Amino acid sequence: MTKYNAPLSKQAGFTLLEILISIFILAIGLLGLAALQTTSLKNNHSAQYRTTATISAYDIIDRMRLNPDADYTIALLVPGSGAALKDRDIIAWKTNLASELPIGDGSIALNGDIVTITVQWDDSRGTQGNNAQSFIVRTER
Repeated sequence: MTKYNAPLSKQAGFTLLEILISIFILAIGLLGLAALQTTSLKNNHSAQYRTTATISAYDIIDRMRLNPDADYTIALLVPGSGAALKDRDIIAWKTNLASELPIGDGSIALNGDIVTITVQWDDSRGTQGNNAQSFIVRTER
């Protein structure tokens, strides 16, 4: 019986090259996935700040509607303490803004029966720079 000896393949080591290319492609994909996750976290953090600003703005609007005779006009400065319901509402609102939002502040402007609430905060973490964000609500008192 004759023994058949197959010729040696000239493609020796080709499988190793395929494996290296596959690992490289997988590494690029995983890096892309990590970048996508990082961007998602930044945007989610910015959305959380915007939600907090929205809730705070509607909170002071509700307080104003409960106390319709008081003048709630304030600028973007912390008001002095006072015993009136209006002053307690403003102090609580401003304190909440400062504690919930980074460099959070707010203002209230009255023009007849139209109330304009402005909430500002620093969103530099989510935007990679010094980016002051604001949320403005206009409603009838």
